[in-house]
Amino acid sequence: MGFQGFRRKDGSCGVRNHVVVMSSVSCANGVVNAIGRALPEVKTVTHTEGCGRAGDDLAMAIRTLSGLGRNGNVAGVLVVGLGCESINAKGLADEIGSAGRLVSHLTIQEAGGTVKATAAGIEIAKDMIHHAKAQEREACPWSGLTVGLECGGSDALSGITANRLVGAVADWLVGQGATVILSETTEMIGTEEILRNRAADPVLGNKIYDLILHQKKKVEGILGPLASFVISPGNMEGGLSSITEKSMGCIVKGGTTPINAVVPYGAVPSEKGLVIMDTPGSDIFSLTGMAAGGAQMILFTTGRGSPVGFPTVPVIKVASNRQVYETMQDDMDVNAGTLIDGGSLDEARDGLAALVQAVAEGKDTKAEINRQDVLSVYTTGPSF
Repeated sequence: MGFQGFRRKDGSCGVRNHVVVMSSVSCANGVVNAIGRALPEVKTVTHTEGCGRAGDDLAMAIRTLSGLGRNGNVAGVLVVGLGCESINAKGLADEIGSAGRLVSHLTIQEAGGTVKATAAGIEIAKDMIHHAKAQEREACPWSGLTVGLECGGSDALSGITANRLVGAVADWLVGQGATVILSETTEMIGTEEILRNRAADPVLGNKIYDLILHQKKKVEGILGPLASFVISPGNMEGGLSSITEKSMGCIVKGGTTPINAVVPYGAVPSEKGLVIMDTPGSDIFSLTGMAAGGAQMILFTTGRGSPVGFPTVPVIKVASNRQVYETMQDDMDVNAGTLIDGGSLDEARDGLAALVQAVAEGKDTKAEINRQDVLSVYTTGPSF
């Protein structure tokens, strides 16, 4: 049993079949956007990186961008560079091509400027679209699916409705052999003992504990006595009082199965089941990291009403309460508020699991319909 998806040459599966036009450096964003305007069928990936960084930040940017190109939802990638940047367009294209994706590259300087580069890019992308349209869906196993978990604009109900529902579906997915990524290390502060005890073995448990403790000390170093209040104004208005309270609700998304691995930002998990990815609490950075780590779908819970999606990955929005679901019905896919209206968790779980399968097989999410495509590559140090 599984889903009808797109099989890739490297053995991975996709729930979408996108052609991506990606900049290797922010200087090329204008050409990428121009190609996107001419060809609305492509997904454009632009960012602020590509030059002016070194060391770990440069490596992280390369890992993230190449991971986005190797995501199972991607059929082909055109990398557009300027020609003098740190992240070389050809090198990035080669990284992506190593996973068997259809890939090409061009540089603005070699093409003779932005107008000529745009024209050349349009023709390359058209050819990729033609090849992508010829591919048909076929049977894929659940073990070929990776689902990211995210929460944004949380409220006091998130932990007992939306996150609880997603946690039940996360357990179901793990039971089917899928991989589930729990992200946002900042929003695990205060739960380090709980998560350590859920690790598959003591060594991994200590790694999880140290990871969260490091994040806690980092926040304390910045905010001092206000560290426990590292939550947004909207979180407070929604009834949350501290980061620990928010974290207790956040980790409910991960369900009840053992944690099998911890991976760095943007890295592909080598283990199946539930894994933790070390991402910041910022929704956009976290979405990008999980997509780079191979997530072909993301379950995103919200209590205040966040509309954001992602260019290449369908994002299913789960509202924690009926008011947000009804007020933002053009943006919300699921009403988890039924759990406090007398609804059954089992019925809600089965409904969301059915939606996961439908989305995996081509049903558009609200964020896709509305083209709520946002992306940002996470880095930690200053540029030079």
